[in-house]
Amino acid sequence: MNPSPNSAAPVAVNAPPAGKPLVTPRQLTLVFVVALALAWGFLPEFTVSVLSNIGLYALVAAGLVMLTGVGGMTSFGQAAFVGMGAYATAWICTSPTAAAWMGNAVSPALLPWAGLALGLVFTFALAWALGAVTLKLQGHYLPLCTIAWGLGLYYLFGNMEFLGGQTGITGVPPLVVAGFSLATPRALGVVIWAVLLLALWAMHNLLDSREGRAIRALKGGRLMAESMGVDTARHRIKLFVLAALLAAVSGWLYAHLQRFVNPTPFNLNIGIELLFMAVVGGAGHLWGAVLGAALITLLKEKLQDVLPALLGTSGNFEVIVFGLLMLFVLQRFADGLWPTLARLASRWVRDDTRKVAPAAVHPSTVQLAQRALPASGELLLEASDVSKRFGGLVANNAISMTLKAGEIHALIGPNGAGKSTFFNMISGVDDPTSGEVRLCGQSMATRPSRAFAALGLGRTFQHVRLLGQRSVVENVALGAHLRAKRGWLAAMLRWDRAEEAALMAEARRQIERCGLGAHADTPAASLSLGQQRVVEIARALAGQPSVLLLDEPAAGLRHLEKRALSVLLSQLRAEGLGILVVEHDMEFVMNLADRITVLEFGTVIATGTPAEVQANPRVLEAYLGGADDELLEDAR
Repeated sequence: MNPSPNSAAPVAVNAPPAGKPLVTPRQLTLVFVVALALAWGFLPEFTVSVLSNIGLYALVAAGLVMLTGVGGMTSFGQAAFVGMGAYATAWICTSPTAAAWMGNAVSPALLPWAGLALGLVFTFALAWALGAVTLKLQGHYLPLCTIAWGLGLYYLFGNMEFLGGQTGITGVPPLVVAGFSLATPRALGVVIWAVLLLALWAMHNLLDSREGRAIRALKGGRLMAESMGVDTARHRIKLFVLAALLAAVSGWLYAHLQRFVNPTPFNLNIGIELLFMAVVGGAGHLWGAVLGAALITLLKEKLQDVLPALLGTSGNFEVIVFGLLMLFVLQRFADGLWPTLARLASRWVRDDTRKVAPAAVHPSTVQLAQRALPASGELLLEASDVSKRFGGLVANNAISMTLKAGEIHALIGPNGAGKSTFFNMISGVDDPTSGEVRLCGQSMATRPSRAFAALGLGRTFQHVRLLGQRSVVENVALGAHLRAKRGWLAAMLRWDRAEEAALMAEARRQIERCGLGAHADTPAASLSLGQQRVVEIARALAGQPSVLLLDEPAAGLRHLEKRALSVLLSQLRAEGLGILVVEHDMEFVMNLADRITVLEFGTVIATGTPAEVQANPRVLEAYLGGADDELLEDAR
């Protein structure tokens, strides 16, 4: 752990092994697109129709990959949003009421595009309303609720007379682009795959951004993300809306491909199949959506041909065999097929991610938000008679303490003393039952942890909270979330690259400062527990805090690593940070802290300098014990 704030050294990109014809994923994608484009005009009509259907399914499955695989929210109701897009364009293109409503303002050739706009507007409004209610649910209640509204929308389609009831709507016109009719699957299929590829490109860009890191944190890391300043509730709704809009676009294309719409393709069974496509292909991988859509579509086509010849036509054997095959795939490939294919192809495909060193970017292009550190001795954090009760259990009882700029304040006490509960209250994770917490002079009553982060509070956790499969630099960059401002659209269109380079440069600087420069591009889960705790410190520092809360930062560190951490914290104190530390290592605490507060059973029993605390008889009796006197003498 190096306390120097100097920039990280340039990171070399390993050259491919000699003698092996390696390609990059980007090159493989280009080859796939070119091959599909060249073969498209020569494929049989049936093959073109199947590929067009695969493209439509993959578009919905890609949204489910974002929603379920990346965001951690399971939905069985996406088929209903497909129906929204299909019915919106079918109605506006065929209804006399719609024609009278629009008058002569829209020409017949533009009606499908008006249908697209109507479908997206209605889908956006409905998805936002449903998401605001549905996404508050946890566990199995969330997928059950998606089943409920999915069924509700399906029956709504079939029981509304102006939508044709169960009969549906016929006579949907083809799309016309620049006077060219896309009436055949061969012509419209090009548009379907172009839309799919553009959507995959946009979502890949989104995931490779500041907002993408926030999205990845939604699955299992919401508490951590909120503490980094991410509005997780808003991000969940936005992700839900994004998946719904992709489904609506698929439905719009489907309506103009089939030229006919009825409720059958939008029932619950189709919703389950769409989720299967995302999961079987690889729920955390965008190209897994294409793989899953292709596999299930082709498998269903094959089973419909083979099974009647083998077992006869008297029973619906395709459903049984299809279910058994899906069970086998999910059991053998829990993460989907795409990761397995990626591992098998790793001998020939190299990672084309460019490791950009801080020296290679130009921070003058984009200046991240800066926070002026307070003057030494300024009151930063104040807890006044803070109590927390869980029913009849009093976890914290009228605790008062302060933290000033340029000091290290240690909070110690035996296990169960209430230290972590107090930490959660002064960082916005939990609200106090009574008492008040003030940060930088502002009362923080009922405010969420992201509001604490916005005012300059950074923290680590007792139990390490990292995105294990992401690199160290990506984890640390999440800590600087509030220092940048580019949103989803800018990320999708890659308008955020200069800002992203600045974020990555800042993340690498903090990683190097904390002594983990050699591990910047290593998955966080592969590090030791002690190193992961250091990553959390670097992540907190990336947010440029004025108040730093460290929960057992020295746990799992070796002696030299503890010394390096002590040097780093001393430097941060000299720079003007206020640091509150919860720690069990008494030697580490006594040699580092300016003031110490001791808790026992949720109550403050002593406050003072290390010397005063060590001499306090109540502390010796309740926490350290007479047997630890020698340890205290050594610490002195």
